[in-house]
Amino acid sequence: MRFRKLKQQQKRPKKQAQIDKILYANIPDRIKAFITDMFMIYMPILYVITYVILDGKDAFQASNWAPFFGVFTYGLIYTILLYKFAQTPGKKAYLIKVVDVHSHENIGYFQAWLRFVGFLFSATLLFGLFVPFFRKDKRSLHDLIAGTIVIAAKD
Repeated sequence: MRFRKLKQQQKRPKKQAQIDKILYANIPDRIKAFITDMFMIYMPILYVITYVILDGKDAFQASNWAPFFGVFTYGLIYTILLYKFAQTPGKKAYLIKVVDVHSHENIGYFQAWLRFVGFLFSATLLFGLFVPFFRKDKRSLHDLIAGTIVIAAKD
């Protein structure tokens, strides 16, 4: 039995051994990073739209385009941060990164945008947000759609 394990380890490619060592980001850190991003990115956007562009809370509530513009602006900033740095401020604070599932490199702009749109879809369904609890690699529905994975950053 020992000889078989030794032989299988010798046949394993080096890249596969590196992939096995990847530490997936835990779910509480991902949730805390999301909440941090909401306060650091989305809340200032809503504040600017509500009090600088519009006349206040009542105008924001009466407007049909203001919430859409806020989500679109947040998505644009979120996508650019993931594309450039593989991290948002919240993810950086909790030392996690979003990378490609196959190459474990930074993701492209389209892949980051697809992940954001997939997040909107999975958050609407609510089912997509519970998928990581049932998977070993802790990938959410939007990670499956975009082909990404959230890992613990080494720096």
